[in-house]
Amino acid sequence: MDYKETLLMPKTEFPMRGNLPNKEPKRQEQWEEANLYEKSLERTKGRPLFVLHDGPPYANGDLHIGHALNKILKDFITRYKSMTGYHAPYIPGWDTHGLPIETALTKNKKVKRKEMSVAEFRQLCAEYALGQVDSQRTQFKQLGVRGDWDNPYITLTKDYEAAQIKVFGEMAKKGYIYKGLKPVYWSPSSESALAEAEIEYQDKRSASIYVAFEVRDGKDLFDGGEKFIIWTTTPWTIPANLGISLHPDLEYNVVEANGEKYVLAHALLEDVAEELGWENVKVVKSFKGQEAERVVARHPFYDRDSLVMLGEHVTTDAGTGCVHTAPGHGEDDFYVSKKYGIEAFCPVDDKGVFTEEAPGFEGLFYDAANKVVTEKLEEVGSLLKMSFITHSYPHDWRTKKPTIFRATAQWFASIKDFRQDILSEIKEVNWYPNWGETRLYNMVRDREDWCISRQRAWGVPIPVFYGEDGTPIITDETVNHVSELFKEHGSNVWFEREAEDLLPEGFTSEHSPNGKFTKETDIMDVWFDSGSSHEGVLMNREDHRRPADIYLEGSDQYRGWFNSSLSTAVAVTGKAPYKTIISHGFVLDGNGRKMSKSLGNVIVPSKVQKQLGSDILRLWVASVDYQSDVRISNDILKQTSEAYRKIRNTFRFLLANLADFNPATDAVAEHELEEVDRYMLHRLQQLLSDVRESYEKYEYAPIFHQIHNFCAVDLSSFYLDFAKDVLYIEAADNKRRRSIQTGYYEVLTTLVKLLTPIIPHTTDEVWEYIPGAEAESVQLTDIPEPREIAGMDALAPRWDHFMNVRDDVLKALEEARNDKVIGKSLEAKITIVPKDEETNEVLTNMEHLHQFLIVSEAVLSESNASAKEYKFVDVAVEKHPGEKCERCWVASETVGEDHDHPELCSRCATVVKEHYTA
Repeated sequence: MDYKETLLMPKTEFPMRGNLPNKEPKRQEQWEEANLYEKSLERTKGRPLFVLHDGPPYANGDLHIGHALNKILKDFITRYKSMTGYHAPYIPGWDTHGLPIETALTKNKKVKRKEMSVAEFRQLCAEYALGQVDSQRTQFKQLGVRGDWDNPYITLTKDYEAAQIKVFGEMAKKGYIYKGLKPVYWSPSSESALAEAEIEYQDKRSASIYVAFEVRDGKDLFDGGEKFIIWTTTPWTIPANLGISLHPDLEYNVVEANGEKYVLAHALLEDVAEELGWENVKVVKSFKGQEAERVVARHPFYDRDSLVMLGEHVTTDAGTGCVHTAPGHGEDDFYVSKKYGIEAFCPVDDKGVFTEEAPGFEGLFYDAANKVVTEKLEEVGSLLKMSFITHSYPHDWRTKKPTIFRATAQWFASIKDFRQDILSEIKEVNWYPNWGETRLYNMVRDREDWCISRQRAWGVPIPVFYGEDGTPIITDETVNHVSELFKEHGSNVWFEREAEDLLPEGFTSEHSPNGKFTKETDIMDVWFDSGSSHEGVLMNREDHRRPADIYLEGSDQYRGWFNSSLSTAVAVTGKAPYKTIISHGFVLDGNGRKMSKSLGNVIVPSKVQKQLGSDILRLWVASVDYQSDVRISNDILKQTSEAYRKIRNTFRFLLANLADFNPATDAVAEHELEEVDRYMLHRLQQLLSDVRESYEKYEYAPIFHQIHNFCAVDLSSFYLDFAKDVLYIEAADNKRRRSIQTGYYEVLTTLVKLLTPIIPHTTDEVWEYIPGAEAESVQLTDIPEPREIAGMDALAPRWDHFMNVRDDVLKALEEARNDKVIGKSLEAKITIVPKDEETNEVLTNMEHLHQFLIVSEAVLSESNASAKEYKFVDVAVEKHPGEKCERCWVASETVGEDHDHPELCSRCATVVKEHYTA
């Protein structure tokens, strides 16, 4: 008789290999055809609403690994919430205006911008942006991200733009919007003003110069011939100099050096003397800064005054304590000059080129002018020293090129007018990680105004009209009318019609008695676009509300979307648009370096999908501490694949051992389960509780480790291992066998549900093979709540202790294997000597002890001379004297006792006779 035929070996068609790159696209098609997202919403209707509001990625280019990290994290949250008692819709969004799209058309697509109207160019921008949206949408769906992909929000749509205009109008109505001339970050490469959020700092090499300004009118403080020394790293701003700023309370000296008299701060005298190579410096006079107020110096090379002013911004951190002041090129300069009635003077145009207002430099690009200016200073004898330094300098974050400060007329949102309200709201928000609160608080605390106008074509127009006298017109009537026009025609109507055709019918204004109006040509900062999404999406979409439960983005969005959303929402509603902010770090390579094409260390999501599968990428996201910067590399993904294989093989083993199990008829009632099965269900409830807690805290790395550990330790090396001797060997309906299968079934369904937010392609596949699984997809089920398992108060401590004792026995078996006493553990007979009463009691009452330890025989003894000492027990291991049973491979002295089946032990002989003999 072939005894193999009498074994109940595992059977399943669930494949060992995931083959994810080939299977996932087909599964995604199935989800789409089955309307799984819509079904998940239908199933949860009436439950409490949970809103994760998507921050819009920019619609330009293929997805990078940071996009994948971001969207997958969001998917974890919405999937988990919909499986734990919430109605959790997800509306993806896209940011579609701004310079990169203009650049893509003019540079990459060779569009001749100047040969068409603004409206025609904008139409091409819109078409390009929507094409990018389609491409990115496909790539996001390939990551397994579930959402309303057919109805995303897009910042260029009519309804969204109309809502944005309302936000602008509401802010204007409250007096927060104004137009003013002041220096702003200006990007010559973009030919536009920038907000602080669009600035990043990079190292730049600059000339460092010390320049002498001779006193023209000393106001009884100076005798004549003295020279103020200023220090600057922007020589090109000298042509725009209109003053010198001193601190009112600082002590200043007039010193004699090299036959000249110089003025500088006393605290910096030593440093400057060393820098300029002075020897035998003599202090001629000392005075407080305030005494020099309104002294007049002479510009080094123009016949122009340079007024001495007092400013609190002057420090002794560097320089000379006498600050070169060009009100057209610096914020502090602008404000201090304004107090003295000096208007901003900006002889540089929007391309960064000097105008005729700077004689001798006209036509020069500002950076090229640095050399010419220093040569001029040297020529007139005012340049005391020039060297070069490398320092952190503001750059345009889009073009990566240096910016300048340039005074121009711009539209501003006055943050300082409602700053306290914003700061109060920041304290009401939940922050993950908690340092996010401090970071945003400090940004807002120091913020004065937000420059919201841009001198570009592709964006939402600033809805302002001007009367004949140049007065801006922003009224409820005009703003509402423009909003309705945008809702009907889109914002291109602003560029297609004349001002009078955009105004409400019969509109009149005291500023244009002749009915002649003009319109603003600037557009809004793109951060105003996306920052208005709380109005355009949360208040305009069914199943959404303001405030959202969560905004989740990269840590760069503290200065970006988190900030602009908060500013506009507090301005309009007095409240933050979100209850919780979660931020994630950047993705670096395996060595912690930034990814770049030149280094060849870029990992592209689409490539990972094609080589390994999206579930591997998703599992990697779950494995990292995403709130800090994270690392990814081929080696790291290989490790993730190994972990995935362990989980998949666990699923396969469980399925294979449930092949003949019908949960409706074969399940054993909980109170009748074997102790070990109840204990394993108790361990499962602990895992369930821990994992749910981690999900609730938006922490996924613990989930990855907890589940992987449960599969490797609790299941693989114990529950799945010892149970083979029951599952394969006993008769199909044996009570112990059905008890284990009942345990396996709950373990399997619970693990599959717990992992569905993370690896949905795989868990959906597993679900198809689970006997008795009624729901169409595991995504249409709920993750169970942890429960108390019957009798565990008494049993759990006993079994916990047994697992510690088992560790001792496993060590003993391993040592015996190394010493060649035994081969496989089933060859062993062990003698266990408990070291204490608790251990003795646990082991004495343990039925099937040899099975749990996977040996052929386990004997308890009060002593054994050859036993080795371990923590809880002493253990002696010997080769079992009995013969190996051909069917169960257990060594037993009963082999040969049955005449019909002499190759079998008595247990196997009984099973074969009762169930397999005709």
